[in-house]
Amino acid sequence: MPRRHAEFRQAAIDIIRRLRDNGHVALLAGGCVRDMLLGLDPKDYDVATDAVPQRVVELFQRTRQVGAQFGVVLVKERRIWVEVATFRSDHSYEDGRHPVSVTFSDPESDAARRDFTINGMFLDPLAEEVIDYVGGQRDLRAGIIRTIGPAPQRFAEDHLRLIRAVRFAGRFEYTIEPETREAIREHAAMITRVSAERIREELEKILKDAHRAAAVRLLADVGLLDHLWPGSEWTGERIDLSAAMLEKLPKRTGFVLPLACLLIHWPRQEVNSVCRELTCSNDVRKRVVWLVERIEALTDAQALGLADLKLLMQSPDFGNLETLTGAWLEATGRSTEAYRRIVERASEVSRDEIAPEPLIDGDDLIAMGLSPGPLFSTVLDRVYRAQLEGGVTTKAEATAMAKGLADGSTQEA
Repeated sequence: MPRRHAEFRQAAIDIIRRLRDNGHVALLAGGCVRDMLLGLDPKDYDVATDAVPQRVVELFQRTRQVGAQFGVVLVKERRIWVEVATFRSDHSYEDGRHPVSVTFSDPESDAARRDFTINGMFLDPLAEEVIDYVGGQRDLRAGIIRTIGPAPQRFAEDHLRLIRAVRFAGRFEYTIEPETREAIREHAAMITRVSAERIREELEKILKDAHRAAAVRLLADVGLLDHLWPGSEWTGERIDLSAAMLEKLPKRTGFVLPLACLLIHWPRQEVNSVCRELTCSNDVRKRVVWLVERIEALTDAQALGLADLKLLMQSPDFGNLETLTGAWLEATGRSTEAYRRIVERASEVSRDEIAPEPLIDGDDLIAMGLSPGPLFSTVLDRVYRAQLEGGVTTKAEATAMAKGLADGSTQEA
């Protein structure tokens, strides 16, 4: 177990031990139990206890009451913040995400209000004993995603569970149990009531996972893909192309590249709008738009000049563009010959040739007697492109070219 995970686990165990020493029931709960049973390193460790929030605050020196109304307190142990939640039962969900009220309860009742059986187990880390009231171990062994209790009720309570079911199925390569799957189809439109931010967070986790292509196909199959953002309209052809492209990506990748694969069918302006609808950061939005807009840039070796290639290579996403274009060509069955020639050509460009300092700038143009205006950018751009092409190599040559361009424009005017 890597050191970071060992420290997180020990912090949670220390908290459990102190709660136990003070007469309380305390267990590891939820996703960390699932991951440990699967032999995975949990991202975090959650503690569930019969101690009410105020009691937790009394027992530990460093705490934050982040959701005391729901029984949740953060406790700092070994410089690590651990979520400690009181066993509870939830009552009526009015907003499709959060219970109106809760009642503090016991482990069995707490398990009954959770989403899926594989997430509803507890572990006593001191006795190394799994406490399973919901059949989670059975479904882990069988590779099944199943709601705890009636699926329609679970999804009506919390609509985000619709997409979470798909995420877990994709991540673990599990099958969604038939009744659960049918309930997702029936309630798919409810996902529109969930905040765009939460949808984007789940979508990001799906697309960053190695099994992203299968998960996207599953999103389409259960009817969720058409509801992830306004105007999310999918044909079988679109689904097949995006999934095929996603299959070509490296197993480990960020959010930008797979999101570009998903949005490859939309025009640039619509891609921009979709990213805004999903509350993507400005950085992610601009990068995805840049990639989609240039999907064909590396497919015509004749049309792509050296300056054009270097300008593309100046982007930190040029590597992503190479990957995206290769995936697109292979997924559509097009020839990759020209693309491979361009990629080889790019590999031969030395790093210091990609973005050299311009030989002249605006001050130089002013010194020539030009007044700042639209002509400035045109002249500077053309001179810089000539520099990137290798046709202009000295400041004197750049100055002479700029004068010629300026004089020619003045005569035309």
